[in-house]
Amino acid sequence: MSPTVRIGIASFILGAVLTTTLLVFHPMRPLVAKSPVAPAALSMKPVYIHMDGANAFVESIVAVAPGEPVIFINEDTGDHMVDGYYPLTGKPNAAINSGMLMGTTGPKAGVHSYKVVLTKPGIYPYYCPVHAILSKIYHHSVQPAHRPGVHGFPGAMAGVIIVTTDPALIAQNPPSSKKKILADYFGG
Repeated sequence: MSPTVRIGIASFILGAVLTTTLLVFHPMRPLVAKSPVAPAALSMKPVYIHMDGANAFVESIVAVAPGEPVIFINEDTGDHMVDGYYPLTGKPNAAINSGMLMGTTGPKAGVHSYKVVLTKPGIYPYYCPVHAILSKIYHHSVQPAHRPGVHGFPGAMAGVIIVTTDPALIAQNPPSSKKKILADYFGG
């Protein structure tokens, strides 16, 4: 056997021994991309979105962790609905579909609510079809618009839920989103 072949075999054996030693005493861990905050590490208290007497969602934009409950509370005397939609097509997004949320007679009466839990990160637009319509815009996309003949807030009754693992974004939720009932928002 030539000296070159012996050196090659010795190098191979030494490499195998070193690799085995490293694996036994310092096992390699698979590389896994980690999100900034694991969903389980975030509080799973619900985030509240209130519907008020002006036909508006008080917290029209909220951010939640995947799996964190969002609860819509109807504090209006009038009825409301919460329907998700896809802005590029206007088709319904079945992930958000409340059916009718009846109005309330005031702070001492019960309120109707709708709970949704979204597990996939993304942007989830919604609107109240009782008080808004989906209007076509550029390239057949849609956006909510004020329903003609409806009283109250002149804008469209619509909002967005952002599902994210970014704690800085979640921390920007309005303080009212932590309260189930807002005493000063009852009425119609």
